[in-house]
Amino acid sequence: MTELDKTQENLKEETEKWLERLNDELEGLDRDVNQMENVLAYRDDTTHFLEEEDFIRAWEAVIYAWGILETLQRLGKFEDAD
Repeated sequence: MTELDKTQENLKEETEKWLERLNDELEGLDRDVNQMENVLAYRDDTTHFLEEEDFIRAWEAVIYAWGILETLQRLGKFEDAD
């Protein structure tokens, strides 16, 4: 791994923090809900970009995943999943 400057390191840490929170939030949610495949794809992209040390794209991907997930939650898509 190359030496990261402070900005890159902060972005990496924030991305990892939000990725962990996303994974926690996804536990127990119905994966068959329409558009969940996009949440999962962006989550997987986040991991890929972190591995590639592309921290800007990793941050973007985790934020997109959160945006879609929060939209689904606000639309009540998981309430009927029980």
